[in-house]
Amino acid sequence: MAATILDGRSLALQLRERLKQEIADFVNRHGFRPKLVTVLVGDDPASIVYVNIKRKVAEELGFAAEVHHLPANSPEGEVVALIERLNLDPNVSGILVQHPTPPHINEDRVMATISPWKDVDGLTPFSLGALAARSPNFVPCTPLGALKLLQHYGISLEGKEAVVVGCSRINGLPAALLFLQHNATVTICHIYTRDLASHTRRADILYVAAGNPEFITADMVKPGVVVIDTGSNRVPNRKGDVGDVHFESVKEVASYITPVPGGIGPMTVTMLMFNTLEAARRQVQKETISLRTKQL
Repeated sequence: MAATILDGRSLALQLRERLKQEIADFVNRHGFRPKLVTVLVGDDPASIVYVNIKRKVAEELGFAAEVHHLPANSPEGEVVALIERLNLDPNVSGILVQHPTPPHINEDRVMATISPWKDVDGLTPFSLGALAARSPNFVPCTPLGALKLLQHYGISLEGKEAVVVGCSRINGLPAALLFLQHNATVTICHIYTRDLASHTRRADILYVAAGNPEFITADMVKPGVVVIDTGSNRVPNRKGDVGDVHFESVKEVASYITPVPGGIGPMTVTMLMFNTLEAARRQVQKETISLRTKQL
């Protein structure tokens, strides 16, 4: 029997309807729209597409959305200075730096500049460290979207063997940390892992973030595995994107699997919106506490 499809698009639409109402309630209560600001450096075609999608969804839900599109040759200091200004702007709720940045820019330094209060992508050293310490600030959007999707389908991580393929700071590593928080036994695999299939075949939950099209095949998974494919790859002479998992073969072995597209992608964008609203709420609360302190 073929796997049940983990329909991220359907769940994302449900969550966005709830978010839309919560944002409207926030605006009515506080008199302003939370604002998501994206910093895009360069003209990477995929990045431009992703940024436009995020801005469109934000505006549809009721956020204010703004994009700062800088030339590819922008000095690193200029990017850092922009983020520092956005940190100080009380009208900005969340700041997102679109990955990847051009090679001459130290992405770690740029990410570290974002205020923890506005780190809606969850990728600053503060947020990743807080996740590792089991005291999350903002959780990176792709792993958080995957967790919400698993919970929606009643799939528990507790006591399960979770294997994460890929250890990037934006996806695989925070996914492993998040799964640990939910009491899974986690194995992280990467380009130096020997005999990858010996690890993936043990997985009850297989989370793939390798950036390699159709890399995971049916012979690399065990019957009944739950597969989360976070890849999105363009392949010559193929229509549309493909994941990191060979969907057609693996779906015949797995119990659950995410499609590409329509799986994790819509959930990632939705979690960004969730984090942005949460950031706005925290900032209002912070300002209220600060005002009360001044009055004492």
